[in-house]
Formats: sequence, structure tokens, C-alpha cells
Amino acid sequence: MIKKLKIIRVTTKPMALSILLKGQLKFINKYHDVIAISSPGKELMDIKNNECVRTIPLYMTRKITPIKDIISLVKMIRILKKERPDIIHSHTPKAGIISMLASIICKIPHRLHTVAGLPLMEATGFKRKVLFFVEWLTYRCATKVYPNSHGLKKFILENFSIFDNKISVIGSGSSNGIDTDYFDRTKEVNKFAFNYKKKFSLNKVFSFIFIGRIVKDKGIEELLIAFNRLNKKYNNIRLLILGWEERDLDPISNSAKKILLLNKNIINVGFKIDVRPFLAASNCLVLPSYREGFPNVVLQACSMQIPSIVSNINGCNEIIHDKVNGLLVQPKNIESLYLAMKKIYLDKKLFKSLSCSLRENVVKNYKSEIFHSEMLSNYFNLSNKTDSKS
Repeated sequence: MIKKLKIIRVTTKPMALSILLKGQLKFINKYHDVIAISSPGKELMDIKNNECVRTIPLYMTRKITPIKDIISLVKMIRILKKERPDIIHSHTPKAGIISMLASIICKIPHRLHTVAGLPLMEATGFKRKVLFFVEWLTYRCATKVYPNSHGLKKFILENFSIFDNKISVIGSGSSNGIDTDYFDRTKEVNKFAFNYKKKFSLNKVFSFIFIGRIVKDKGIEELLIAFNRLNKKYNNIRLLILGWEERDLDPISNSAKKILLLNKNIINVGFKIDVRPFLAASNCLVLPSYREGFPNVVLQACSMQIPSIVSNINGCNEIIHDKVNGLLVQPKNIESLYLAMKKIYLDKKLFKSLSCSLRENVVKNYKSEIFHSEMLSNYFNLSNKTDSKS
């Protein structure tokens, strides 16, 4: 008989649970007792209802805030002493350091941390040193570290003192896989896509789409400049932007904001929970990011049969293979991005070849069911180790 474990999953903000880990907690909760901890608010209440798990609110900031972080750490220790979980599993940097420190103080046997991107990759000076130390301490306290891409695993092994048997990638990569039944061109999705095409005048144009936070390290500035330049030569193109602008962490420049506001062929629709109709209404995803773990949005685009232009960085280049199912560009390189966007727009034969077999690869390797089962298997193995020691 499989031992039922008490598992605590922690993120800094609830959105990581509701979007990036959608469905995973509900699946695991069928076999174990899962508790979700994140910052308080309506989103956390939604997770309780949608994922059918118990939730505990704990405020955590995303910035470096020593006093607030110590308060969060003390509160986390109190929670762990009360709940006494078998496993604590954290995501996002701040949730990671607070969870791992608290769990080693409380002697939680299994301390797991998923790495889905490293802000320190783009940080400099003293901030980089602080972020590096925080990551090192998080890994030091953890019993298992799960980078969500093989490139990220390689980076961690090369830059941190961590044993190879302590670190592993779940499945083929990703933090959750994707629901390929959901990300499909259903009749309902196509209906909404038709309406959006009509609303934004996209029917007889070539549409690029960007989905993500509007911040510098997502490459949005290079994208805006490259598109603006391309648009001066070709008026028959559009750029859809889905996401929210972060004004505190890594904001975009005023010159980039100006392009965003003044170019009438750039359609900024803001943050959308359901991105499927917008993908279906577009021709090509563009993600010129500086750093990634394993970008879900690229998997989503592939599942919706949309080719992608992405930076040649870890995570992105594990999904997209140059001239096979998309194009790779050099990060922070406007010219490289401009030429790729121009090529995919003008070369109809290339565009058609890139669009073939996109969905099949995702269904074979990245279905959420595959990832959920792998995660459950990992928990089961930990349970066996606990039993063997008792």
C-alpha cells in the first residue's frame, strides 16, 4: 500500500500555481494530501476551488526585502511546525529560499526546489552577488533540485557547488507540461479567433504575437524596435502583445514605450488568461528573451500549430530547432531578430515547412499527464526512501 504523504507546494505569488502549475496540484492531491502556500488574495482562493487543495496564505515579496523576508521566514517556520509535512516543494526564488531555510530548521525530510529561470543571469554587481548567494543557499538546504530544462541544469552544475545526484530534470523538461487537449484549435477557439481577427483587422495580414511580462529581459525592447523597422517596409504585418507591464522590476525604456503607444500596427491587448484564440488568430510567436527556464508559451504555440522565433538560449532551444519548427535568433540582437521576422514573413515555403508536425512533438513529449505522472513517481520514490529509513 502506498503511503499517503503530506506535501506542501510553495510559490511567491499565486499566479505561478494557477497558471504555470495548472492541474498538477489537483492530480497529486488524488494520491496525497497537498497544501498550497502563497501570498494572500483572491487568486489563492481560486486555487483552493480550482485545484481542490487546502491553501495557507503567506505574504512574500519578489524583491530583496530583508526585514519582510525574515518575517515571512518566521511565519513559514510556524506553519511547518504545525503541519509537519513529509515533503515541501518550492517554486520561484523567494519562495525557494524561505521554504528551504524554514524546512531545514524544522527538519522536514524531503526539501524539493524547482528552478524555472534564474534572475541572476541578467543581474550585475552587488545584486548579482546577493542573488547568487540566495540560490546557492537554497540548493544547499534542498535535498533535491529540479531545473526545468537541461540547459538550466548544465548552468547550475557549472556555477554552483551541487552534486549531480541531487539535481535532475523531470521528463523532457518543463515545470508542468501542457494540456494539449486544451491548447488545440477547437471549434470554440476558432470561433473566438475569427472574432478577434475581425475586431483587430487581422484577416489579410501576417500577425506576430508576443505573450509574456512586458519587461526588458523578455526581449520586448528588441522586438518593438525590430517590428517597427520591418513595419516601415511592409505595412501588411501586425504585432499582438499579450501581457502585463511591470513598472518596478526590470521596466522597459521610455523609447520602447513610445513605440508601443504610437505604432498603430502594434496591438497591445494586455494580460489574458486564455491565450488560445489570440494564438489561433496569429501566424508566428516571437519570444526574444534573455533568459528562460522552459517557456510554456512556446509549447502552447507549438500545440496550437504556430511556429516560433525564439532566442538561442536554454529552454527555448530545447523546444525550437532552427529551420525545423521555428527560427533561433541571438539574444539582445535587433538585427538577428529583424532578419528572422523578415524571413518568416516573406518566405512562404519556409513558413509552411515550419508549421508541419509542431503539435505531434508536443503531444509525444510534453503532455501535462506525462509530467504529472513523472512528478507523482518522484514523490512515490521519496516515500519509499522514508519508509526504508523508518
